[in-house]
Amino acid sequence: MKTALLAIFMFMLMIFPHELGHFIAAKKCNVQVNEFAFGMGPTIWKKQRGETLHSIRLFPIGGFCAMEGEDGSEDDEEEIGEDGVAVPKPYNPRSFNNKKPWQKIIILAAGAAMNVFCAFLILTILVTYLGFSTLVIGDITPGSPAETAGILVGDKITSVNGEELELWTDFGEKIQESKGEKLTVTLDRNGEEVTLEILPEYDKESERYIVGTYCKVSHNPLRGIKSGFLSTGRLFGVMFDSLKMILTGGASMDDVAGPVGIVQMVGESSKQGLWSYGFLIALISVNLAVINLLPLPALDGGRILIVLFSWITGKAVSPKVEGIIHAVGLVLLLGLAIFVTINDVGRLFG
Repeated sequence: MKTALLAIFMFMLMIFPHELGHFIAAKKCNVQVNEFAFGMGPTIWKKQRGETLHSIRLFPIGGFCAMEGEDGSEDDEEEIGEDGVAVPKPYNPRSFNNKKPWQKIIILAAGAAMNVFCAFLILTILVTYLGFSTLVIGDITPGSPAETAGILVGDKITSVNGEELELWTDFGEKIQESKGEKLTVTLDRNGEEVTLEILPEYDKESERYIVGTYCKVSHNPLRGIKSGFLSTGRLFGVMFDSLKMILTGGASMDDVAGPVGIVQMVGESSKQGLWSYGFLIALISVNLAVINLLPLPALDGGRILIVLFSWITGKAVSPKVEGIIHAVGLVLLLGLAIFVTINDVGRLFG
């Protein structure tokens, strides 16, 4: 049950913000939004707010943003006049299909942008909560080499053997490189420079040289924002590397996970704690953003490609042709989803 709830929550954090991005961008570009829904399936609650019907659906996974003329069919529709003669539907300047190309692109790309923002926000919160190691001594083990050498809580390590340090991990590397030989450690103690000699000892349990010091952890939000930004960028690198491996044969479709595989990963990550689960959400959010912007039919990337083609060539793509392209793409994507799901089930019970 726990895994199912966490999986549902994760899908909500991936899909609903995506549709919310489309909704916000559509409103900013003055596009008529007919319905904005949270969840899928039968409606369990709805309320009309202005021109938009806000609804909650039975299954809390995903949502949708229904924009006027989004499918491009509005201009082909006709109304029956009082004389029984079909007349073209009045021009609607707030129809998605009648917006400028750059506005369409913003609206279509806004979903993926929201996924990236969510990944950044999640990573920023996580790394800020977990904290960052500093070169300031936060604790010392009684009777350890550090205490014997005279190191105090609050001292800041500035250099070891004359070499300046930037990270706490640099201090750990110097300890291991010492092989038990004395280290000359320079400290900043309340603005005063103090130099001490410390003799690392070998710990049989960890099979490492230790001095018995622990760093002070910082929860600086500004540093968290920077780290969240850099971490999000690294996830893009991981995603592009994965796509490259699939395209070049370095990885196979058997390595791709679908909904069943994702639920399994949620269960595994939740056992490892908040960080692992949050990181998984951020990773999949970035993956969703990148995949959704690929220039493939039925995806936002495919729709953007058609907008760009019309914009550059000046030749509008027929709504019927565009509809066929996306319909074919949707069938192929559904086929891929079924294939991946079968693989997931096979791995689960294999």
